[in-house]
Amino acid sequence: MRFENPVFLYLLILVPVLIFFFIYSWKKKQRRLETFGKLDLIRKLSGSVNVEKQKIKTALLVLAFFLLVLAVSGPQLGSKMVEVKRRGVDVIIAVDCSLSMQAQDFKPTRLIKAKRELTSLISRLNGDRVGIIAFAGTAFLQCPLTLDYGAARMFLDIIDVNLIPYPGTNISSAIELAIKSFSQKERKYKALVLLTDGEDHKGNLMPAVDEALKEGIRIYTVGIGSPEGEPIPVYDENGNITGYKNDKKGAVVLSKLDEKTLMEIALKTGGKYYKATPGEFEIEGIYDDISKMDKKALQSRIASQYEDRYQIFIFLVLALLTAEYFMTETRKEIER
Repeated sequence: MRFENPVFLYLLILVPVLIFFFIYSWKKKQRRLETFGKLDLIRKLSGSVNVEKQKIKTALLVLAFFLLVLAVSGPQLGSKMVEVKRRGVDVIIAVDCSLSMQAQDFKPTRLIKAKRELTSLISRLNGDRVGIIAFAGTAFLQCPLTLDYGAARMFLDIIDVNLIPYPGTNISSAIELAIKSFSQKERKYKALVLLTDGEDHKGNLMPAVDEALKEGIRIYTVGIGSPEGEPIPVYDENGNITGYKNDKKGAVVLSKLDEKTLMEIALKTGGKYYKATPGEFEIEGIYDDISKMDKKALQSRIASQYEDRYQIFIFLVLALLTAEYFMTETRKEIER
C-alpha cells in the first residue's frame, strides 16, 4: 500500500494523545466519584450506566479517527497500466542578447528583465515543447525543442551579451532560425515569442516575417525598453560602469524601443505585441493565447496508475460512528 498524500499521516500522532486524554478523563471522573463513597456501591446505585459500553464507545471514536486519517492520506493499493498522452504546441523563445540589452531602463538591465520573463513563461507551460534562440548580429539555437523545462531554464540562464560575438541586432536571423527549428511537416502548432528592444540593423526583416506566416508560425513580440531611449553602459573587467557607448561623432547612443516594428511583426502573423511591464502581466497574456491554440500529441507513454482505496476507509469510519451513535450507555436490565 502507498499513500498519495503521506503528509497527513503525521496526524496519527494525535491517536495516542486522544487515548491519553480519554484515560486521564476517566481516572479524573473516578476520583471525583470516590469522594462520595466506595466505587462499587456507587455503581450499584447508578446501575443503569454500563461502564464497559462507555469504554467501547470511546474505543470506537479513537478507531474512527485513526481510519479517517488513513482515508485523507489517500491510500492506494494495486495498479493498472494506462497510456498517458501529452498534448501541446511548439514554443520557441528568441532572446535579444545584443549590447543594447545592457540598457538600464529596466533594472538591472533589459536582458535580465527578458530572462526573468521567459523563466516565468516556461514555468507556466504544461505539455508544450520549448526551445530557445539567442540572437544579436546573428542567431544561435541555444536549446532545441524539448519537454525538459529544467534544461531549458538552464540554457536560458547562461545567455548574456557576450554569448554571440557578432554585434548588432538581427531579428530576421532569429525568425529564420526559428522557421528551420520547427517541424517542416506542419503549418500550425507553432508559436515564436520574441523578446527584444526592436532595433533591427539589417533591414530585411519583413521577408522573414512573411516566410514565418507561410509556415503557420504565430509570433508574439515583447518590447523591452523605452521609446524615449536609454544610453548603453560600458563596463570594465570588474563589472563597473566606465561610461556609455558613443557613435562615430562622439555623441552618446540612445537605444530606443521600436514598438511600431514589433507590432507589425506580431499582427502580420496573427500574434500580439506586448510592452514589458514590471508586473509581467504580458507573460500571462501570452500564455493564455498559447494555451488556446490547437494542440498536437507530443509524447505518449505507458505509465502505472495506482487504484484509490480511500472509499473503504470512509465506509469503515461511517460504520464505526453509526455504531457509536446508536450504542447506549445503559444496561438492558438494571441490577437489583
